[in-house]
Amino acid sequence: MTMTIQERPAPASAPPPGAPQRRKRRRSPVTWYRGGGLWNLLFLVPMIFVFFFFSWSPIVQSIVMSLQKTNLIVSEWVGIDNYLTVLTDPQLGRAVINTLYFAVLALVFGFPLPLFMAVLMSEVKRGKGLYSALAYLPVVIPPVVAVLLWRFFYAADPNGVFNTVLSWFGIPPQPWIQSVVQAMPSLVLQATWAAAGGSIIIYLAALLSVPPELYDAAEVDGAGIWRKVWHVTIPQLRGILFIMLILQVIATAQIFLEPFLLTGGGPVGATRTILLYIYDKAFRNSLGGDYGEATAVSVLLAIVLAVLSWLYFKLTNHWSTT
Repeated sequence: MTMTIQERPAPASAPPPGAPQRRKRRRSPVTWYRGGGLWNLLFLVPMIFVFFFFSWSPIVQSIVMSLQKTNLIVSEWVGIDNYLTVLTDPQLGRAVINTLYFAVLALVFGFPLPLFMAVLMSEVKRGKGLYSALAYLPVVIPPVVAVLLWRFFYAADPNGVFNTVLSWFGIPPQPWIQSVVQAMPSLVLQATWAAAGGSIIIYLAALLSVPPELYDAAEVDGAGIWRKVWHVTIPQLRGILFIMLILQVIATAQIFLEPFLLTGGGPVGATRTILLYIYDKAFRNSLGGDYGEATAVSVLLAIVLAVLSWLYFKLTNHWSTT
């Protein structure tokens, strides 16, 4: 019996150290054309035009407008005077303080609440889909409708919805959005209700990635639900938590709809945020408004948000590689 041994091709060996290396062929215009480069460029031109026209062109126009004193009819070049004017305006400082106050309240009360709700919902054995749908329902409601509905709830008279509920417990009627002290917390309550649903869904999806063995080990050690959350859930979700924190800070810096529809910036400017300050500069001043100063504030806000976005992307890359 004879056996035939098939010879396998020897693997390509690397060239010896002293051997000359093959030079990489440069792509000439002819090879670029034959490879379909012209057609690729033709397909890219409309996309480049649309991106420039709708993205970069407004940015350039905004920067130019921020250096002018204009009401969109008469324009005068003033350089950086608009920036100096708004930076020394005490109303802008008050708007920045109000925005920071809103952001702090939203982080203290609105940031841990979605995580708390997601943990509770993850422990439910039945009806988890129903609870998820109910939690996400405020996100589906149009924002303007939701804000106007809460404005009705915040009625300061004794027959208001919230004041009626308080009367059941013997608490006197509250002024809510008509009070300088209570107006901003009232806005935070409404904004938290409107935005918590999306965060809850994200946290529920993130909780599925936590290994169940860690919870089993914690139960063996006698840990309750709160110790499991503190020692297992939060460490495992630290990347998601930090990203959600950055996104919430960026979102709270652009708060506009709630103070605009609920309070109009009042009472006595207690809820006048940065975007509402920009709106007032452009549309609530004298004839035509001062679009140059309003655009200058917008550019400054865009720079701050760009820094926060850069930080967000850096942290995202860091968490994805660790």
